[in-house]
Amino acid sequence: MSLLVAYLFIPPGILGILFVFVFAFSIYAQYRVSSAYGKNSKILSRGGISGREAAAAVMANGGITGVDIEETEGHLTDHYDPGKRKLVLSSENYRGTSLAAVGVAAHEAGHALQHKEGYHLLETRMALVPVTRIAAGAAPFLYIASFFLFRGSSGLILELAIIAFSILTVFQLVTLPVEYDASRRAKAQLVSLGILDRDEMPGVNQVLDAAALTYLAAFMAALLNLLSLLSRRN
Repeated sequence: MSLLVAYLFIPPGILGILFVFVFAFSIYAQYRVSSAYGKNSKILSRGGISGREAAAAVMANGGITGVDIEETEGHLTDHYDPGKRKLVLSSENYRGTSLAAVGVAAHEAGHALQHKEGYHLLETRMALVPVTRIAAGAAPFLYIASFFLFRGSSGLILELAIIAFSILTVFQLVTLPVEYDASRRAKAQLVSLGILDRDEMPGVNQVLDAAALTYLAAFMAALLNLLSLLSRRN
């Protein structure tokens, strides 16, 4: 849910100040991603390896078979789907040979390595996905409705909103180490496999580290929304 919408319902005080901070941090995180990706998407890797080839090399080195690498439309729509065992890359990263393309593709391959290894936090996130989708769809409506209906401490709408944001907060909390670990694996593989030289890694670091900020911002937003609801219950 938009922090801007949430902020309209927060009374002045410490929570209001925190909402302004988190809202500003979210904008900063998005700016960092856009800036880092835009800059490093223009820097071609010396080896000329595409994002698809980099992802395939990382998975092959990890002994992963049976995972399809597919191309999709959109900007930064890249993801790894453990349920369908497929790695999806946006066209700019699937075909691109830039530092940004190779870094993003290797990051998604890092999730495939986690899946094969049975990385427990990835499995936890996978288990949370179905209920999180339901919570994410209901949370905005429950949050807004809780200000107009059932204002008492035992109000059903307020309790449902708290449950929804608790789920979102836990999901975002689990996502943080999963994403950081995937980036760590990607960076190590790119160098060890000779896909990139060490002096090319700062560009990859800029892109992946900036992306990590967006996950941190998402966790902070979910947690702050949850805290604001809890403060109204008691």
